[in-house]
Amino acid sequence: MSGLKLRAAAAAAIVLAGMTISPATAATEPPRPAFYEAPANLPAGNGTVIRSEALSYLLDPAQANQVAFNSQRVLYTSTNRTGKRIAVSGTVMVPKSPWVGLGRRPVIGYAVGTQGMADKCAPSRQFSDGLEYEGLFIQGLLMRGYAIAMTDYEGLGTAGIHTYMDRVSQGRAVLDMVRAAEKLSGTGLSSLSPVGIQGYSQGGGAAAAAVELASTYAPDLKVKGASVGAVPADLLAVAKNLDGSMYAEFLFYATRGLSESYGINAKDAFNDAGDAVIDGVEGHCVFDLFSNSGKKFVDLTNSGQSAGQIYSQAPYTSIVQGQRLGDIKPTVPVLVTHSALDDVIPYAVGKAMAKRWCAKGANVYFSTNLNPTHLGGMLSTSTEMYAFFEARFAGVPQWSNCWTL
Repeated sequence: MSGLKLRAAAAAAIVLAGMTISPATAATEPPRPAFYEAPANLPAGNGTVIRSEALSYLLDPAQANQVAFNSQRVLYTSTNRTGKRIAVSGTVMVPKSPWVGLGRRPVIGYAVGTQGMADKCAPSRQFSDGLEYEGLFIQGLLMRGYAIAMTDYEGLGTAGIHTYMDRVSQGRAVLDMVRAAEKLSGTGLSSLSPVGIQGYSQGGGAAAAAVELASTYAPDLKVKGASVGAVPADLLAVAKNLDGSMYAEFLFYATRGLSESYGINAKDAFNDAGDAVIDGVEGHCVFDLFSNSGKKFVDLTNSGQSAGQIYSQAPYTSIVQGQRLGDIKPTVPVLVTHSALDDVIPYAVGKAMAKRWCAKGANVYFSTNLNPTHLGGMLSTSTEMYAFFEARFAGVPQWSNCWTL
């Protein structure tokens, strides 16, 4: 096993270890640092830097860092799904060593996987404490000389509820984070920098949304390709799979986040026990996963209905349908990866999205792996993305395998 794979496996072990100590991580939400408070009047434009500060950064808990880089915490502007101008936080990392590849240093719009719902879960805060499970995967990109522009997403770190699984808000936050990185002084980045988009799980959904929206929402970005893994492209299918499972916590995140985004009282559908769960997840990070393992909608809803039934009727049916990915053609090459043994996001969901893109004439390479579990699938995605971006930034065309789907 290569060094990167070993470190990736170590990261996975750290995640699992963290998930076994959820009582310790479910502490009362600490006050939000002043940096994350938006000014009364936001500056014009999307991806405009509101403020930035140097970030003390522990890239991985094992302290196996092999690359020197500068990092800044950034507060920037974006536009959410409703059209409201908002402030979003994130992180920009740039290797200290000069770029030695072709052209300008590329920047990766890195969409993180599920972090949780509480402000304390924001990656720009988690990394400082060495608690961010994506750190070692990001290290592999930094080692290749790429800059990283990593959003915290709407309402994660900043004021308001995190709009978890909102396709448009997440995709725009990713794209505007790249814009902010290109405008940030001292990075060496510019509007001419080649751009890649990467994400897995929630991040896969955000990255897929970003590559679908890029040509219309951010045509100024020089996007060369996107690597998306385990994309939750069909929330109804995902909800049915999560209901009553070990990963039921994620379903409650989605219900709370989408309800907030669409102005619905999430508690209307739930009984007292369900209300307590919905309230509780607002203070949870992903390491609190097991606190709601095995919980079923039938036990928590007023109607006694399952998640699939609740998501198939008003007011949720149109909301869930609105988050579907694969209906807008990406204009750049896309690598889609998914484990056939994924226990969170069904393999068929990712494959169906790839087929929809293919039907629209997109350049798609769909890669199946057999790594057990959702977490295991992340390891294959992390290694495949390196070769994908190296080829795209070198100007090598992608061979599509749409004909095999």
